[in-house]
Amino acid sequence: MVQLNFLLLIFLIFFFLRSGIQIFLNRLNTSYLRKHGNAVPEIFKDTVDREKLKNISAYSIDSANFGIWASLFNQGFFLIILLSGFLPWLVQKIFSYEWGLLVSGLVFFGSLALLTNLLRLPFSLYDTFVIEERSGFNTKTLKLWITDLMKSLVLSAILGGLLLFLFLALLTHGGKSWWLWAWVSVGIFELLMMWLYPVVIAPLFNKFDPIEDKELEQRINLLMEKAGLHSRGVFRMDASRRSKHTNAYFAGIGKNKRIVLYDTLLTSHTGEEILSVLAHEIGHWKKKHVLKQLVLAEALSLAGFYVLAKLLSWPLIYQTFGFPEPIPYVGILLIGALFSPLGYFAQPLGSAILRKFEREADDFSRELRQTAKPMVNALKRLAVDNLANLTPHPIYAWFYYSHPPLVDRIQRLTMIK
Repeated sequence: MVQLNFLLLIFLIFFFLRSGIQIFLNRLNTSYLRKHGNAVPEIFKDTVDREKLKNISAYSIDSANFGIWASLFNQGFFLIILLSGFLPWLVQKIFSYEWGLLVSGLVFFGSLALLTNLLRLPFSLYDTFVIEERSGFNTKTLKLWITDLMKSLVLSAILGGLLLFLFLALLTHGGKSWWLWAWVSVGIFELLMMWLYPVVIAPLFNKFDPIEDKELEQRINLLMEKAGLHSRGVFRMDASRRSKHTNAYFAGIGKNKRIVLYDTLLTSHTGEEILSVLAHEIGHWKKKHVLKQLVLAEALSLAGFYVLAKLLSWPLIYQTFGFPEPIPYVGILLIGALFSPLGYFAQPLGSAILRKFEREADDFSRELRQTAKPMVNALKRLAVDNLANLTPHPIYAWFYYSHPPLVDRIQRLTMIK
């Protein structure tokens, strides 16, 4: 039975404070959009008309409201799982089969993952076939949606199961320094996934072909050479099978680095704009943003594993949520749950770091191309193609945005000489 003590009270305070701030920021942003989103920003008047602005506002509000309700539902469901006695009941059922720690842990997390994914299905369906469909983005059939879902579940089960098995094995047999070996193992696993993603995982969901425009490919290769960067090639991704959203990205590490262009991007953007977008992505590599994020993530991961190791045998954590004695794999979940709300409040710091990286990549694009005009045009086109909110509330953008707001970003590019 759950115990009402200081630990639970502190957790509940931060839990509901997080939910309250999420609701407040969402209402702040949508109210700001309704008040200021009826006039086209001066810098977008050559690109956005009032009808398009109306579509942008409708999509932004629909997405934001749906996102907050989905988030609150997931949080509420998780709180019920923690406080209802379901977890002790589940562990008791698992123990009745007299499995060892490794198998019991896999069954425990597998059961929770299955239940969570089942409850998220209606939200995924609504997002794809109502929100995205209403705004003209969705091109995915129900059959393809189900196929993607099955692939994702199988892939998650295999990769997540292997990583969890390794983690529990180290926890059981790794001695006092198990957490350090676990940190190293998880770090190696993450690097392996980054290396494998573009050549093994991504092709399971999308088709990647060399771009047909050989002139554009040659210009891209010359741009790469000018920046001193090499990749395994430039590929066109069949993004239009699922959505009309546009994007471009670099993927992979080492010799598996590759440039990926959405087919929707190739259709809607000029060659000059595409080159500027790619120059921006090259900037992330040249400025070592990927490496910096990786180092920061690993440092936080090391601290997290250390805290986990220190708290894993603390009886109060287990007693608070209805467990008479410590159970290591349960402790992993409970400690993660206790610290989850705290991580939310660190989000503005992470967002600020990412926005700084984006500004540096914009600067690099302008310097590499020796002009900001194509990048400005590309940002305007991306905003229109993706119905991006042109007037987010400054506090909302400060808290959540990983990229500077588009108007600020374009104004900065046009002012830099």
